[in-house]
Amino acid sequence: MRPLATILATFFGVGFFPLAPGSAATGAGIVLAFALQGSLVFYAAVTAALLVLGIPMATCVEEALHQKDPGIVVIDEVVGVLIALWGLPLSWPVVIIGFFLFRAFDMFKIYPINRLEALPGGLGIMLDDVMAGLYTNIILQVVLRYAGLI
Repeated sequence: MRPLATILATFFGVGFFPLAPGSAATGAGIVLAFALQGSLVFYAAVTAALLVLGIPMATCVEEALHQKDPGIVVIDEVVGVLIALWGLPLSWPVVIIGFFLFRAFDMFKIYPINRLEALPGGLGIMLDDVMAGLYTNIILQVVLRYAGLI
């Protein structure tokens, strides 16, 4: 594998975590969300850059391993949880609920997440988590607005 692709696709090695690398990467993405929370524009730019770079890097690792959506590729979880938390107040209750909602959507693959996952290469790897992140964000936005918290 190409070292740069491996570094980014595994989100600096988080993908090699022995237990639940997707959940570990989601946690790493939450840490990144806290680090980026000062500017919505910068947050969005970093998220977009990780998405754009993640597609070819995930494709490269997938091709090198000859395996569809290998477990070590976790950049998709990082991007997905960044989308899930974008524009939300990063209080612990929001983050914890966001974590579990995002992981549920990512694991259960409700429509159209299941269709996006079927796309070839890094596109399928990344876009199903983008949609899981969008679902999570929409639900959290609605609940927090209804509760008067944003």
